[in-house]
Amino acid sequence: MSKVACVMTSMFEDVEYTSPFKALSDKGHEVIVIGQEAGKEEEGKNGEAKVKVDLGIKDAKPADYDALFIPGGFSPDILRADDRFVEFVKHYILHDKPIFAICHGPQLLITADVLKGRKMTGFKSILVDLEHAGANVFDEEVVVCGNLVTSRSPDDLDVFNRESLKQLK
Repeated sequence: MSKVACVMTSMFEDVEYTSPFKALSDKGHEVIVIGQEAGKEEEGKNGEAKVKVDLGIKDAKPADYDALFIPGGFSPDILRADDRFVEFVKHYILHDKPIFAICHGPQLLITADVLKGRKMTGFKSILVDLEHAGANVFDEEVVVCGNLVTSRSPDDLDVFNRESLKQLK
């Protein structure tokens, strides 16, 4: 089964972590939470989920993982200010590994400057940012472009999870 890196910090969208985490784990995939500091407890923006960071970004190597998962909420915007996370996520596009980004998750990919020509979606407020980053943007519940799976919001989680799991077969 696959080893999936999940990059996040506090203020993630609770269900955009818990639902994909459950879908991936239920199919036997291992999800490793990578944050700013190992052992730190991160809390979702709605206070419904608390997640312990498995590995700090300073010790994380993207080559150790088969896929990348980026939950939405405010977490991706916070993380993209840290060059270590930007370089970490860039690896997955450059090495053609699966990436699952929902809602505001694509903000990290925008900052990594790796979206030119990619088909994508995201939360309504970042669609213009995706366009400026060179992506071909669609307002659809899920967009799959090769190894990249993106969705707009928690309303799209069922199809987001389904398409993400397909990438790991």
